[in-house]
Amino acid sequence: MEIITSLIADVGNWIRPWIDDISTATVTCVLVMFAADINRFMRKQLIGTNFIIRTMIFILINAFGYGLFIVTTAPFLSKQLSQLANHWLISVVISIFIIIGIWAQRHRQQV
Repeated sequence: MEIITSLIADVGNWIRPWIDDISTATVTCVLVMFAADINRFMRKQLIGTNFIIRTMIFILINAFGYGLFIVTTAPFLSKQLSQLANHWLISVVISIFIIIGIWAQRHRQQV
């Protein structure tokens, strides 16, 4: 059992330099899951609005809103993950991506 624990801790240590990238990927995956719902909601709210105004709002939301969300949320997640011990780090990262994958599958997101 100690060998498995040591291996898990080693893998956690190995991914530690990539915590920033892992955090960005995680936040982006979650955003992809919600983007269709957000866009659908905004489309319903903007029915009857001038085409140019509607287009500008979608550009602001998709280009700047989503980008701002990723840029501000990923460092927070990175900081939280960096505080975990190595064996917990790899366990949490794997769990997060498994949960996102299951969630995507249940909500019929296509990869």
